[in-house]
Amino acid sequence: MAVQSSHTAFSFLSPLRSHSIVPETSLLSFKPSLLGYPFTATNRRRPFIITVSSKSKNELSVDQKRQLLEQYGLNPDEFLSEPSPKTKKRREQSKSGTGKQVLVEEPKPPRETHKLLQVVGGTARRKKLLSPKSMDVRPMMEVVKAAAFGILQAAGGCPASLRPGRWLDLYSGTGSVGIEAISRGCSEVHFVEMDPWVVSDVLRPNLEWTGFLDASVIHTVRVESFLERAEHFLGEDGSFDYISVTPPYAVVDYCILMDQISKSSIVGENTFILVEYPFRTDMLDSCSCLVK
Repeated sequence: MAVQSSHTAFSFLSPLRSHSIVPETSLLSFKPSLLGYPFTATNRRRPFIITVSSKSKNELSVDQKRQLLEQYGLNPDEFLSEPSPKTKKRREQSKSGTGKQVLVEEPKPPRETHKLLQVVGGTARRKKLLSPKSMDVRPMMEVVKAAAFGILQAAGGCPASLRPGRWLDLYSGTGSVGIEAISRGCSEVHFVEMDPWVVSDVLRPNLEWTGFLDASVIHTVRVESFLERAEHFLGEDGSFDYISVTPPYAVVDYCILMDQISKSSIVGENTFILVEYPFRTDMLDSCSCLVK
């Protein structure tokens, strides 16, 4: 049986069976005044340069070198601090504009939450739940959630509540589906969410606020890893009565995901599996030991 909205669809599946160094010589150059030499076409003299060089037996100190350079109107810093070859290359590149420009990424704004969700039914009915303001986590629509739980309760023979059992909430995010399950009668819920921020700032506060933390187990791990190592996380008796699968649509291959679920030890004899998927996705009527 499938529950469909304008954007999402749900299928219920159950198993068919068990499942600068300065040199000693200082070079100082200058040009004498050329005012006494007329510049004409017939009488032109080239300017001459007098180079004065001296070498002292004892090396000058840094202060003496600075004083000597300042006497001739030179900047001591340009002569006494020889840059390294890499620094010279960077300066040349910055002047010519050929150097690589390193873009500095702006820090991401802090992630925020708001209270737009609520528990639909059960003992925690109408309690508000935290959810991220961004679209990183997409909670299940409340009207769809109410319809899905209504079908599960009727299938379990008790329209007023779920039959007692264990629930596995894959891609739990805010935890709204698993919290709804505890509120309606489930005795234990395992939440699988890989985002540490969502776990610490959204999921765990929601469990504390509803009073369901003692009935919950949180696994901060990827769903694929959890399914591959279910015995490690759950022990020998790792099957569940209910499993909800609400993944991010764009990053999941449903055929691969459902095949992995069907081969995992989390599926028991009478397990109900609730799968949320995009409306245009073709879901097979059966997958290994699971039937739609």
